[in-house]
Amino acid sequence: MLRAGIVGLPNVGKSTLFNALVANAKAEAANFPFCTIEPNVGVVSVPDERLDVLAKISQSEKIVPTRIEFVDIAGLVKGASKGEGLGNQFLANIREVDAIVQVVRCFDDPDIIHVSGSVDPVRDIEIINLELALADLDQVNKRIERVRKQAKNSKDAQAELTVLEQIIVALDQGKPARQVNLTPEEEELIKSLGLLTRKPIIYGANVSEDDLATGNEWVEQVRKLAETEGAKVVIISAQVEAELVDLSPQERQEFLESLNVEEGGLKSLIKATYELLGLRTYLTTGHRKPALGQF
Repeated sequence: MLRAGIVGLPNVGKSTLFNALVANAKAEAANFPFCTIEPNVGVVSVPDERLDVLAKISQSEKIVPTRIEFVDIAGLVKGASKGEGLGNQFLANIREVDAIVQVVRCFDDPDIIHVSGSVDPVRDIEIINLELALADLDQVNKRIERVRKQAKNSKDAQAELTVLEQIIVALDQGKPARQVNLTPEEEELIKSLGLLTRKPIIYGANVSEDDLATGNEWVEQVRKLAETEGAKVVIISAQVEAELVDLSPQERQEFLESLNVEEGGLKSLIKATYELLGLRTYLTTGHRKPALGQF
């Protein structure tokens, strides 16, 4: 099962969002940095309206939706690549996921501490992306030292060295490694490195209840930055999603309508993450068989 890591600075709403994602998650959401230390893991079903329709047509006894795994990872601070805060653990946990959901704070609340003292989503994104890039730079440079010695007598090592040098150039220019176009063969050469900035990313702009329908100036700033990376932005409200968890379907719909939105950002985030992972859906269905599935 593919995994998506929820990352961000402390107190941006990661654990609150995670709790809403998995509904019964045990992640603690509290108003202080490093509330999440050990990563919390939850399996989430991907929403697909076609499943109920097919189940009804085929009179299937069971619906089996596709699932992806979300990992709530400890908050990062400036200097994480050098071990500050929970940096080493944070980076190690990110290496184990297949994609990154970076939650960005786009709301102001004097009762919720911001680790940097003010709300500035672009600055927050740059802090995290810089730490990921610095970690990759360190890893790639170490790898180059080893491969350069082997390249004298190995064509495979020569090919790997060429790829690594391309990535170093991109990182030095402030670009993530995922923006370096590689062939499948070249990709395989560096796969074992698990480069952090090579992982596909989506930005979750966490807004207040009032801004869920329209977004705000901070969201627009995130969108502009994301465009330079070719990344997608999804507007979410961890606050709203936390309130929706305990409501009945009818109450949930009425609440969303009162906010002028058709559905919460949660469904959009799950679907966008599913697409980000490069997954495709195949549906099978049969009469009174537990075979309706999405894989």
